[in-house]
Amino acid sequence: MTREELEEAIRNATRVIQQREVLIIGSQAILGSYDEAQLPERATLSEEVDIAPITDDEDYTLATLIDAELGEWSQFHEDHGFYVQGVNVTTAVLPNGWEARTVQVAPDGPGGAFARCLDSHDLCAAKLVRGEGKDLEFVGALVEAGLIDPASLVRVCKKLPVGEARRNITIKRAQAFLPK
Repeated sequence: MTREELEEAIRNATRVIQQREVLIIGSQAILGSYDEAQLPERATLSEEVDIAPITDDEDYTLATLIDAELGEWSQFHEDHGFYVQGVNVTTAVLPNGWEARTVQVAPDGPGGAFARCLDSHDLCAAKLVRGEGKDLEFVGALVEAGLIDPASLVRVCKKLPVGEARRNITIKRAQAFLPK
C-alpha cells in the first residue's frame, strides 16, 4: 500500500460514514509516519487498511458500513486493488496515552477529511501484544530499517493496559529487538 492509497481510503471511509475524522489502527498506520519509499517492503505488503470511526454505536454500525461499501470483494476493492476493513477503536490493545501521539494525515488539506494514524511505536506495541508471526515480522522489519528504536518500544510496551503476565510477555518480545 502507498500513502496515496491510504489517502484514498481515508477520503472514502469518511464519505461513507459521513464523519470528517477516522482512526487508522492497522499496519498501514505506519504510512502516517513514513512515506512508502522509506519503509521496508514488508511494511507495505498489505492490501487492506483498518479504519475505525472515531464515534460509532455499540453495534459498530459505521464500521460495518465501511466494510460493506469499501471492504474485501467490494466494488471499491475491485476498482482500487486494495480494501478498507471497518474496525472499532478497541480492536487493538493500545498503550496508555496513545491518543496524544497520533499522526494526522489530511489528504485534502485543512478543512477536509483526515485520519489519525497510530504513532509508529504505539503501532508496534499493539502488534507485539497481539504476537502473531506476521506482526513480529512487521515490527522486526521496521527495527531493522532503523525506523523503530527498540529501547523506546520497550518503554511504550510498559504502558499497555493489560494484565501483568501479558504485559511481561509483550515486553520480552520488544526486548528481543534490543542490540545484543
